[in-house]
Amino acid sequence: MEVKLTTGEAEEIFHSALCNGASYLSEYGFSLDYPNEKYREAKESLNGKIEEGSFRAKYGPCREDIWVEILRIGGTLTLIDGENEGHYNSTISLNDVHERVEKSPLKHLMDMINENDDAITADVILQTVFFNDVIFG
Repeated sequence: MEVKLTTGEAEEIFHSALCNGASYLSEYGFSLDYPNEKYREAKESLNGKIEEGSFRAKYGPCREDIWVEILRIGGTLTLIDGENEGHYNSTISLNDVHERVEKSPLKHLMDMINENDDAITADVILQTVFFNDVIFG
């Protein structure tokens, strides 16, 4: 079975996976890297899009919002492999998110779509996006 997602759906699923699983990747010795300049630019970009009176207006965008916005404004996110001499370093763009989220194993993709996801679901989706495969776990 093949699943086709819109770019917006892919971004939303990737965002949820970041929220639920980004810290999980640290268990494999990975850290997320991005240019500080792009982080500031993305944060400023989001501040102009936040609805007045919303939770984010009161507290500001979360880091996952900013990470996805980095991709939306043309930046990249790099997963740094700190345990395997950089062997699994991986840099993604927004296009990678659009193309790879839907390639996640169907069970995990459906769990995310049906809001029945957990850290493992998020981990699998993040690995699929960053590595185009599930390598760990």
